[in-house]
Amino acid sequence: MAESARMNEAIPKDLRNLRACLLCSLIKSFDQFQKTGCENCEEYLAMRGQPDAVYEYTSSNFDGCIAMMNPTQSWVSKWQRIVPYIPGMYAVSVSGKLPPAIVRELKGHGIHYKPRDSTQGPA
Repeated sequence: MAESARMNEAIPKDLRNLRACLLCSLIKSFDQFQKTGCENCEEYLAMRGQPDAVYEYTSSNFDGCIAMMNPTQSWVSKWQRIVPYIPGMYAVSVSGKLPPAIVRELKGHGIHYKPRDSTQGPA
């Protein structure tokens, strides 16, 4: 039951004001990110209740949508590097990059950040 409720928080309620996390590419509405943060990245990005952080760590400019329900058995989740993440809607490509200070902090936690922006060359 808890897993189902958690997954419901990560599914967009409508198609307006959608944004994608710049770290994991999870798609949710602005209000959902502000209310619950990013279920995959909250520990590092702390968007819950922080509208400025939502604007800084998400992008409204993304391409494609992937509905991922079973991360361990989906070849698409492996291809998109979203296997360890919660079931939900994910962008194929997200325009933008995280701020350099956050990238340094992630590196300090042993997390290699690779932008999901296919419009730019290698980071």
